[in-house]
Amino acid sequence: MVHEVNQVEFTAPAVTEEKIFEYHFDGNGISVLAFFPGAFTEVCTEEMCKFRDSMHELNDLGVHVMGISVDTPFSLEEFRRQYDLNFMLVSDNTKDIIDYYDVRTDMEDLGYTGLAQRSLFIVKDGDVVYSQVMDEPNNMPDIDALKQELQELQK
Repeated sequence: MVHEVNQVEFTAPAVTEEKIFEYHFDGNGISVLAFFPGAFTEVCTEEMCKFRDSMHELNDLGVHVMGISVDTPFSLEEFRRQYDLNFMLVSDNTKDIIDYYDVRTDMEDLGYTGLAQRSLFIVKDGDVVYSQVMDEPNNMPDIDALKQELQELQK
């Protein structure tokens, strides 16, 4: 089942190659949006490092990958540097993107509200064509299923 999205396009601060800039996502081409609750947490670090280690294969498929969290761009810049992440990280500090994609979540038992729910979306030419939304923050998305779906989109 594909998660319904109200609005695909967004503009937000982004980090790549240790520079921060204003990024506009228009949905053209094929993109993977990997939402994660918070930089430097154990599961999020493991997930983003799995993307880092898969980037050669994803680049070969012509896919643009971005990690998205509500962390500040400055925190994401350090997260990217410390873990040598080789893809763009987007700061949804306004929380507009998590609302567009309907992946806002709270971890009230930990005292956190308005975080990104761990989830993956494939956007192809302005349409969400695939999604995985984790019900539990400790659950990892299935990156192999994501890669398989991306390969199917190339046919």
